[in-house]
Amino acid sequence: MLQTASETRSETHGKFIWCELMTSDTEAAGRFYSSVLGWSLNTMPMGEGDAYHLFQIGEGDKCPGIGGMMRIPTEMAGSMPPNWSGYVAVDDVDRTAREFEQNGGTVHRQPEDIPQVGRFAVVADPHGAVLNIMTPLPMDDMPPPPPEGAPGTVGWHELYAADLEEAFEFYSRIFGWTKDSDFDMGEMGAYRLFAEHGKQTGGMMKRPEEIPMPCWVYYFNVESVEAAIGRVRAGGGQVLNGPMEVPGSSWIAQCTDPQGAFFCLASMQK
Repeated sequence: MLQTASETRSETHGKFIWCELMTSDTEAAGRFYSSVLGWSLNTMPMGEGDAYHLFQIGEGDKCPGIGGMMRIPTEMAGSMPPNWSGYVAVDDVDRTAREFEQNGGTVHRQPEDIPQVGRFAVVADPHGAVLNIMTPLPMDDMPPPPPEGAPGTVGWHELYAADLEEAFEFYSRIFGWTKDSDFDMGEMGAYRLFAEHGKQTGGMMKRPEEIPMPCWVYYFNVESVEAAIGRVRAGGGQVLNGPMEVPGSSWIAQCTDPQGAFFCLASMQK
């Protein structure tokens, strides 16, 4: 039986706040995404020869960051393929991690602190789709975020679920997401648009057969999907699908980077 704590949630609980790439080659991936999406990189040493790379829009330390990148740890290189994952803000990471387990999900990495950043955990829903949850620390000196929909920002979050209704009920309980509307995709079933605090932020659908397991995928805004596709191919990536027009007069493409991480592009013009 699904259950959650009864405490009142804040206005940020359930909000996607970050995207992160785990990859086998940070140098090559950094060049690729800088070319395709116009990002700059800000490298932050982490000790023991490793580093965390911030993806930023613009140049300089005070530019807004939209995501990060890390090298896949050596001990996980054989079991973890390159991938993008999202972070969702929650009021209390420890409590939300317990709620994931109580409702049939899994905690892959127990809550722990990231100094000067916040407290996070790696979790999965009952069907196995992985997310990160985080309670960020206040950061008053952060630069203002880029305008909504600006090129290079994350524009959409999409879940390929084993069962649409079960998945939606789970996330609705945990994060407070609400149903916006359904779009009938014929034989593929319904595409569920969901909202966070009344703002449409993503969609859910039954996992297509060609997708090996339930997962979250992320769409990055570009000025023109067709032009971005050219940059993907020039940089050694692959275009799996697109450009394709979708409801709302948007254009999308689904791609993989040269290391194999899956990502998507979106724009208001082809």
